[in-house]
Amino acid sequence: MSDYLTVQSTRPQPDYIDVSAAVEHTDMKDNRIVFHAPGLKRYQTSEYTVHDDKEFVAISVTGEACALNCEHCKTGVLRGMRDLTARSESLYDLCSRMFDQGAKGVLISGGSDRQGRVPLRKHIADLIRVRHELGMVIRVHPGLPDEATCQGLADADIDGAMVDIIGDDRTIRDVYHLKADVSEYEAVLERLDRYGVPSVPHIIMGLHYGRMLGEENALAMISRHGLKLLVLVILMPLSSTPMAAVIPPSLTEITDFFNLARRTLPHEKIMLGCARPLGPYKGKIDRAAIDAGFNGIAYPAEGIVGYAENKGLKPEFINACCGVSW
Repeated sequence: MSDYLTVQSTRPQPDYIDVSAAVEHTDMKDNRIVFHAPGLKRYQTSEYTVHDDKEFVAISVTGEACALNCEHCKTGVLRGMRDLTARSESLYDLCSRMFDQGAKGVLISGGSDRQGRVPLRKHIADLIRVRHELGMVIRVHPGLPDEATCQGLADADIDGAMVDIIGDDRTIRDVYHLKADVSEYEAVLERLDRYGVPSVPHIIMGLHYGRMLGEENALAMISRHGLKLLVLVILMPLSSTPMAAVIPPSLTEITDFFNLARRTLPHEKIMLGCARPLGPYKGKIDRAAIDAGFNGIAYPAEGIVGYAENKGLKPEFINACCGVSW
């Protein structure tokens, strides 16, 4: 996470956000908005002073290894996670150590194989123990999980499977280096739903080198299946990748898609996730999310909690991934 650049879009930006198309904050009658800060990095603002990066920890079951080496990541996201391969211990043993140090939940992640699957199946027995013996909340990054993995995740009673949903074959091929197509991503949504695994689909806006390509199709796919919540993130160029100099989508494109997502899923939770450009642009994006009626934001920019309160929303703070509650 430390490799992320502070990125400001150089595309023309309006001085204000036109929220006339936005819907009102929905789903929570008491007007709650939840601000999340998982333990991927140390975080604090004048409004969010309760962060504890030990409460929710991220673990990579493959260390920094990934067979896909995607254009936007180049394994950079894995570097901030605890490396299961660094010590000769089981996933349960590592989680148990984290639990003893105050962890309430874990994100189990890792690099993908050539088929886009994170190798979680061999760790299912440990995940079951982590959930039932330690009582920890479990989120996973499964990639494109097969039938057996979905069954195992259901057995482990995980809190959510966080899957990137891509709506254009060109992005799958050119950015993820996968020999797959859009239908395989929809099949994952169907599979998770069928096994009763809570689905937390993510859409990365601008994933195709900053271009909006397939996001609306991804949203349509998601709308056809059960989900726990939708998380939207925005391409955040990493300094050591081919996308380091890519310009993210414009504020107008982002705002329009936020509003489309809320209209498409009027009764589902929608949250703004961890990844998005930093600097002044981040605050504008966060305000657009609130104006669109989102239910939560990860790592809110300075001043955003107050902005939400001025809109009549009641802020809550949870040191975990979007949608996790203790």
